[in-house]
Order: sequence, then C-alpha cells, then structure tokens
Amino acid sequence: MRRVLCVEPVIFIYMFARSLTSPLVQQFIYRRLWEDEYNSTAISDGGNGSRCEQNQSSPTYIMQKDIQEKASVFNMQLDLTGAVPSLIVAFIIVANGDRQGRKRSLVLPSVGALIADLCLTVISYFSMSLSILFAVAFITGLFGSMATFLGGGFAFIADMCHDEKQKTTRIAVVDLIFGVVSGLAGLSSGYFLRGIGFTWTFVTASLLHVINIIYILFFLEDTIDVSEFQHQTPVSCTELLSETFSGVYMLFKTAPHKKRILIILLLFTFMTYLFTVFGGSSLFTLYELDEPLCWNEVYIGYGAAAFTSVSLTSFLGVYLFSKCLKDIYIVFIGIFSYIGGMVMAAFAKTTLLMFLVRVPSLLCFMPIPVLRSMLSKVVLPGEQGAVFACVACLEVVTGTISLAVFNILYAATVAWFSGFSFLLSAGLCLIPLAALCWLLCTSWNGEDLALLVPEEVSSIESADS
Repeated sequence: MRRVLCVEPVIFIYMFARSLTSPLVQQFIYRRLWEDEYNSTAISDGGNGSRCEQNQSSPTYIMQKDIQEKASVFNMQLDLTGAVPSLIVAFIIVANGDRQGRKRSLVLPSVGALIADLCLTVISYFSMSLSILFAVAFITGLFGSMATFLGGGFAFIADMCHDEKQKTTRIAVVDLIFGVVSGLAGLSSGYFLRGIGFTWTFVTASLLHVINIIYILFFLEDTIDVSEFQHQTPVSCTELLSETFSGVYMLFKTAPHKKRILIILLLFTFMTYLFTVFGGSSLFTLYELDEPLCWNEVYIGYGAAAFTSVSLTSFLGVYLFSKCLKDIYIVFIGIFSYIGGMVMAAFAKTTLLMFLVRVPSLLCFMPIPVLRSMLSKVVLPGEQGAVFACVACLEVVTGTISLAVFNILYAATVAWFSGFSFLLSAGLCLIPLAALCWLLCTSWNGEDLALLVPEEVSSIESADS
C-alpha cells in the first residue's frame, strides 16, 4: 500500500472533531448543572439571540450567576483531572519520537479523543451523571490528549523541513489550519446542536476520529526510520523513562551556554504567552452566555468562527513580516495585538463590539508558530523530539494552570465585573514582553539561531572522524 508524508489531513480532521465538541461540552455542562440544581431547563432562546435573564432584581438572574460560577469551577476541575496523565504521556511519547517514530504521537491522542466522544454520547443519551466526565477526562489524559498530538505533529513537520525559512512558514501553515478548522467547526457547532442535538453531534465527532485513526495507521508514512531500532534489545519501562529524561537533560547540559540561555528564554516566553492566551480565550463561551450579551448556541458558533479570520491574518502576517523582519519583532507585534483585543473584550457589552474584538486581535496568533520555529532552529535534527516534548509538556502545564486560575478568577469576579479576567490576561502579557526586551537589550540577534546548529554539527563530524 502506498504511503504518504502528508500529515495535514490528520491535523485537519483531529482539530475539526475536537473544535466541534469543545464548545458543546461547556454548553452541555452549563445546561445540565442548571437542570440538576433547579430541576428545570435553562432559559429558552427567544429567537433574537438572547437566552438569559438581564433583570438584576429577578430571582432567575441570581440563579444564572450561580450557575455561571459553578460551571466555571466544574470546567476547571475537569481540566485538572486530565492534565497530570497527559503531561506524563506527552513527555514520554513525544521525546521518544526521535527513535520510535512520530505516528504514536498522532494515533494515541486520536484514540483517546474517540473514547471521550463515545463516552459523551452515552452520557448525553442516557442523561447520566456529570461526575462520569472526570473519569473520561482521566482516561483521555492517559492517551496523551492535545499536548501529545501537537508535539508529534510539529515534530513531524520539523523533520520534513530542512530550510529555516521554510520551517517558519510550514509551522505557521499548521497553526493556520488549527485556526481555520477551529473557526469552521465552531461555526458548525451551533447548527449541529440545533439540528441533531448533543448526542448525534458527539457521534459525528467519533466517526471523524475513526477516519483519522485509519489514515494514520494505513496511509501515513513516518518521518523516522524505526527499522534500525527494531533489532536492538527491547528496553524496559524503567530504561525507557531513563532514556527519555536523559535525552531532554542532555539537550540542556551539553549545549553551549548561549544556546542553553536561548532555549530557556524562548520556552519561558512561549509558556507565559500561552498562559495569557489560554486563560483569556477559555472564558469567551461563559462570558457570551452571560448578560448583557446572552448569546445562544448559534451566536457562540459565529463568535468561534470569527477566529478563522484571526488565524488567516496571523498566518499572512507571519508570511509577510518574515520577509522583512526578524522573528523576535514578529512576536512583539503579535503580543501587542492580543493585548488590544483583550482590553476591548473586557468592555464589550454589545454583540457588535464583541465581534469587533477580533479586529485588534488580527495578529495575536503570530507569536505561537514563530516561537515554535525559533526553538526548532536552535537545536539539532536529532533533538527535535526532545525540544517539542518540552514544548508539549509546557503547553499542558501552562494550559492547566491558566484554565484553573482564570476559571476561579472568573467565578470570583463575574458578579461585579465579568471582564476583569480579560484585563488581567492583557496585563500578564508584560511578562513575555519583558523576556523579549531582555533578549534585545543583550544584543541577541535572530541570526545566531542559524549559526549555533552548524557549529555543533561540524564539531560532531570532526569528532567522529
């Protein structure tokens, strides 16, 4: 059977299925909590986009705020449940991709997502307890979840790119796929929910994951030749863990001082920016369900789809700016774009303003692919798995902590100022900005990234000869 090196279909299908169910899970939890707490259904859609009580003197308004707080805390607890196992699995699978191939990093999360969607189907159809979702989250985490998929996907792309500029563009293309597919799925989710309900939407996502697993197993060719490792003596789990941590440890220990500092600072900048982006953007659905916006599922889908334009403009920004600007300045521009969008979101009290939040945020996704590319450029080809394992683990840790912090903060502040969390998210961007300024003040030049790796390669070749 002829195999291909095209990983983009895998990313497309996985992200579409995940983005289709992600906003629905939050709405499902919101509605079920309302039913469980007050033995009644949530406020029905009046046909004009409003589905909540806006009269602050009404008892329904107080109930509404109570469900907002409980839904926020429930989502936070759910994220924490799956975070720890997914962190461990992502670190082991992605880091060992340099010797065992990248396909494991893609197929395991797809299997986990399939199990999760099947469980959601059963829970929705039989109206089972929401507490079962914690077991589902833990099981999904054992399969690596999103972190393993991202780490494996980007390492797969890095393996195929040998030109440095091509690597930046190719990684930006993958991030563009993430954004566009997420927007399309978000737009579709509201219509799926209205047309076929929660249960059959989860069934649809399950079928997409089945297609993805078949493609990965039977049609996708691995970028790593694992045949040379098949004749080696099988290693135990203890030896495998030792090799994994040793590979990541040696990435920092054997590197020159300047390279080590660069990796640490780039990882820190990546982590702190993701903290603000994950935390701030995760609250949009709850914020839009609450007054004064009171969006229904279709409007929420429109809002999610609006990020399609943000992903597209961010990709175009990376493509154009990379021709005339150094990577570090592109990151600066993207962070300031995100700050502008979050400040505007904090004070958006009408549907029009909430949609216009995307205008100042048009370039906010640029730092993510650029920082990934910068990290990939500073390491050797055989170290791609180790560095992307670090990135994947940081994404899990950062995402989990940020979701927990911002959900707790939103629950505590929603009664007096629901936009406070967005302002905090914008303010925290000063941390990655400070790290980038330090790099500039120390006369760091982006071209040094391209100089470090060849020096190491030549030293290794001379040592071997």
